[in-house]
Amino acid sequence: MSVPTPLSRRRIVATALRLIDRDGLEAVTMRRLAEELGVQAPSLYNHMRSKEALLDAVAESVFEEVDASGFERLGWRDGLREWVWSYYEALAAHPNLVPHLIGAFGRVDAALSRADRVYAGLRAAGWSASRATRIAAGARYAVYGAALGSFAGGFTARAAAFPNLQDVEKMRTESRRVDRAALKLLIDSYLDGLEAIAPAPGGQLSRAPGARAASGRSASNGEA
Repeated sequence: MSVPTPLSRRRIVATALRLIDRDGLEAVTMRRLAEELGVQAPSLYNHMRSKEALLDAVAESVFEEVDASGFERLGWRDGLREWVWSYYEALAAHPNLVPHLIGAFGRVDAALSRADRVYAGLRAAGWSASRATRIAAGARYAVYGAALGSFAGGFTARAAAFPNLQDVEKMRTESRRVDRAALKLLIDSYLDGLEAIAPAPGGQLSRAPGARAASGRSASNGEA
């Protein structure tokens, strides 16, 4: 007779993530998870105080896959690029969980620790506090938008009825390549734009060619 696998926080989180990947975020209830684990629902509360705590624990496990260490061994540009792609790969592996991750990133330790490393890396490279915040936020918007769902894979056969969407079937069959190429274009363009205003060696922020230094302009339009 086989011995039942002991119930643990790790096993609960892993099973919940599989359930989310397979059936979607809305499928997760404590009762449904208990059935998946072969236990009674009340036993889950010995490890998770609520469904929200469970989802945050699942989020934590995904954020732990994100690597923000590049800032400690690379320049700010390559460090940012490496973090963005690691972030994207972690989220894209679990698109059904992304809606919860959007809110969870500001309250779970794994996400906060990585945000702290990114901010520290940008500040160490000479970016001002406000610019570092905006740079990280902009990269995050790109990652979440890309991970939330496939652009290329989102089209149906109906799209082929439109004259400028004749290649939609090819795009759908190569959706992963198309989606990654689109994100690469976005990130490369973002990094090129940042390079134009990157801090000088002494930590002085560069000013883009033709930019005007009007008094009060930064505070009024958020470019500080």
